Amino acid sequence: MLKIFIDGMMCDHCTNHVSAALSDLEGVSKVKEVSLSGKYALIEGAPDEQQIRNAIEDEGYTVTKIEKC
Repeated sequence: MLKIFIDGMMCDHCTNHVSAALSDLEGVSKVKEVSLSGKYALIEGAPDEQQIRNAIEDEGYTVTKIEKC
């Protein structure tokens, strides 16, 4: 599982955009959670980290860190 820390999410609409962007990535088997208050997303699978960054940044948000958990 990967925990992706995301800056710039401000509402539930933002979390929906992030969830959809991550769901569309090759290698993501499941988006477990996108937390507005915690500013992170939890995903299962093994997508390329640069693809994660690109997908989230294309939605207008910033990835500050990605860590395995």
